[in-house]
Amino acid sequence: MEIRPTRYDHPDALALEEEVQQEYVRRYGDADLTSLDPGMFAPPNGIYLLAYEDGRPLATGGWRLQEDLAEGYAVGDAEIKRMFVVPEARGRGLARRILAELEADARAAGRIRMVLESGIEQPEALALYASSGYLPAEKKFGYYRMYEKSRCMTKAL
Repeated sequence: MEIRPTRYDHPDALALEEEVQQEYVRRYGDADLTSLDPGMFAPPNGIYLLAYEDGRPLATGGWRLQEDLAEGYAVGDAEIKRMFVVPEARGRGLARRILAELEADARAAGRIRMVLESGIEQPEALALYASSGYLPAEKKFGYYRMYEKSRCMTKAL
């Protein structure tokens, strides 16, 4: 297994982005409408990771600097985006490995808190975050913060 940084608009990243969007449609009835730009994940203000096995992309995850006080973020925040593992590779610890690398990279970039917004239709994601030290937070950040099924979590770095 190899985890490597890549651009959010890399062809492999785009292929997995399509898969994660299909997953959102299955779970929530619609794709994720959060606006993301490849530049948001460019170091030192973020990173986007892909996990490969035998040349095949299996998992993704990224963080981006997010400090818009009007949107509920705080100075020093890093927001996790697009954590995803293809169904046939789930249960192998890939998401946990990517999450650990994202946290380490954000910490090295001077970030002091990881934040995320997920949803109740992704119980495995919520369990991963909780078991990794993320705590429930007031729903005040993320595109879907006003939605009933949305959950926000944070972790001090």
